[in-house]
Amino acid sequence: MKLSPRDAVGFLNRPDPRVPAILIYGADAMRVAEKRAKLVLAHAGPEAEAEMRLTRMPGGDLRKDPAAALDSARAQGFFPGPRVVIVDDANEHALEGMKTALSDWAEGDALIVATGGALAKTSKLRKLFETDRRALCLAVYDDPPGRAEIEQMLAAEGLTGLSPDAARDLGALAMTLEPGDFRQTLTRIALYKLSDAAPLTPAEIGMLAPQSTEAEIDDILNAMAEGRIGELAPILARLAAQGVQPVAVCIGAARHFKMLHALVSDPRGPQQAIGALRPPVFGPRRERLLRQAQNWSLPRVEDALRDLTATDLALRSSTRAPTRALAERALIRLSRMAGRR
Repeated sequence: MKLSPRDAVGFLNRPDPRVPAILIYGADAMRVAEKRAKLVLAHAGPEAEAEMRLTRMPGGDLRKDPAAALDSARAQGFFPGPRVVIVDDANEHALEGMKTALSDWAEGDALIVATGGALAKTSKLRKLFETDRRALCLAVYDDPPGRAEIEQMLAAEGLTGLSPDAARDLGALAMTLEPGDFRQTLTRIALYKLSDAAPLTPAEIGMLAPQSTEAEIDDILNAMAEGRIGELAPILARLAAQGVQPVAVCIGAARHFKMLHALVSDPRGPQQAIGALRPPVFGPRRERLLRQAQNWSLPRVEDALRDLTATDLALRSSTRAPTRALAERALIRLSRMAGRR
């Protein structure tokens, strides 16, 4: 039987002991593993592995011994309590073993949790779980967690009471990070806010979020967009010492001005347009980008993009001109446009 994402939240937190097995599958192995870990913890508790109430086996083993999963589910351990049998990398080789387990499973046997990759609609294993009246089949998609799921994850870390701005920025962050990285970030935030009753702020989220590779050139992009000409050369020299190439700075500048173009060209205004940016921006960077949009007119942004395109072509050509000097001059030209309408 198919388990919808909405119903999955309740089942993963409070598994029904009458369910013999569940198949969790999806293209993102990290997301699948997270769902499996949450289910195992809810069903068997944190000491399941230490108390030998948790059995793992690869799906390929069921090809040689189709009864292995059922035998493990029926085996009684030394310690009392709910038991779980995990079948990793389940595919068509595990089909006969899963058939045997589902047909002969009885209440009191261990819960069987099978995980697989991106199973097609024609997958016989997937159809087996979808058509079984007692078993469940959960598809894990690449959609980022919503606000309710984020709040649930934070509550598990001991942090409650999200402000609308913090919820907005965490939602944006979830869209840019892998599931494991996002969960680690929430753990870092919870540790930072330990014994701090003050609400979580967007500035704190921006400070604790992982920095992307583009963050290395954020300083020079902000100096350029805000007209701080005197800071350009020192920052560019520092980036060069770190191995950042002028063409990378040019690419980052073009990306930055494309975002500004989206903000200043939207008839709804920058405040509404910024929510539609992909990848999303959040925290102090969001507020800074909005302030920059107020100082740039649409014609100036388009002039800047044309200048950056020409500079990028020059940097990639066989010119003998020093590339760092070309990039620096381009940044100075653009910096002088800031604030001019």
